[in-house]
Parts: sequence; C-alpha cells; structure tokens
Amino acid sequence: MTGQIPLALRWPAHQRFDSFVEGHNGGAVDLLRSAAADPSAAWLHVCGPVGSGRTHLLVATCSAANAAGRSAQYLSLASLPAPRGDAIRRFGGSDLLAIDDLDAVAGEHDGEHALFDLYNRCRADRSTLLFAASMPPAQAGIGLPDLVSRLSACTQVALKPLDEPARRALLRDRALARGIELDEGVIDWLFARARRDLGSLIDTLDRIDQASLATQRRVTVPFLRTLLSVD
Repeated sequence: MTGQIPLALRWPAHQRFDSFVEGHNGGAVDLLRSAAADPSAAWLHVCGPVGSGRTHLLVATCSAANAAGRSAQYLSLASLPAPRGDAIRRFGGSDLLAIDDLDAVAGEHDGEHALFDLYNRCRADRSTLLFAASMPPAQAGIGLPDLVSRLSACTQVALKPLDEPARRALLRDRALARGIELDEGVIDWLFARARRDLGSLIDTLDRIDQASLATQRRVTVPFLRTLLSVD
C-alpha cells in the first residue's frame, strides 16, 4: 500500500477545482491551486466539517499538480487499518503529498510518530505536504507534541460549508446533469427528512439516480418515500 495514484486519469473526474462550488472558500481554493503548481508554496492544514469539501479539494490539488508536471500522492488515513505506522512510512517520494482524515491517527502512538517522520522527510526532500482534518491541530487529540507543533506551523485553512440555498442549487444542478429534474417539492422533502450535509446529499442523489434508471420512474415524493423508507 503506497497510497500512490500514478496516472492523472485515475483521479476521480468529478473532484476537480472547476467542479468545486467555492461559496465563501475562494481564498482556500487559491492557496491549494498555488500548492499544486508552486514547489515553494506554503504547506497547508485544511480544516472543515464533514461535507465541507476537504477530500474534493485534496484530490483536485493532486490532479492539478499532475497537470503541472509534478508527481502527486493522496492518502486517506481513515482508509488504513490500524495500526497505520507501517503504511505511513511507505508513503512518500512525490513532489506533492496530500494526507486526508488526519484525525484517524490521533492517539495512535506509532501512527503519530510515523507521520512526524514523514513530515521531516518531506521537508528534507523539498516536497509539498498538505493535510486535511475536521479539527485544528491543537484540538485533534494528537498526543505527540512535536507533531502538533509541526501541523500548527502549516498555513491553516478553514473551510466553510455551503449554506442551504447553495446546497439546494448544487443538488438541482447535479441532478440535471444526470438527466433528473428535481422540483422544489422534492427538494423540500429531501431537506426536511434526509441528512443535509453535501456529501450525504450527493450520496442520496446517487441512490436516486440508480433507482430511477432501474425503474424508469420520475423522481417524486412518493418515489423517494419508498426508496428511502422515510415517512
């Protein structure tokens, strides 16, 4: 397990800067674009709640780095079985490295030390290192003080989730791109009964798309009530 995706074509096509709805996150996107293209750009610690677009932006940065002729790697710590130290130690050797779900290693002694060593290796190799987590370094529950210090030294980027009107508009646009028309009544019903963070909404749209294609039915409130088993 190296965490490496060697071909730009393997970066998920829907996770690009151009497809990211910035909202109030334009400054964050600018910093990540700079990190992708400029070897001297600041290292970043991207922080935001679930659904704020952390993973989308890290993958977009890796893709943009490849387009700029730089090698890139992405690794979600949450995807690794504990203990994670050995996998983290095998990660590296690219111009840009993106570490997602940093919270997953909090409190794991070997994983924290491996991440600290990776930080120092990347500094020596002049690689660009990016982190993403749900909490700032000092609040993430990391027990290794030197690692907290290193993470805190990165430029801190706080992502703000899209407000409800923007999420509704995004869901409508993503549905239209799939040939699905969601009227206001359907969207009202979804926002009243389903989880409303952006990631959950897109997952729900995937289910709706598959079921609609399989049954050849329009997307209506009765259809959603049956599909999602929600009154």
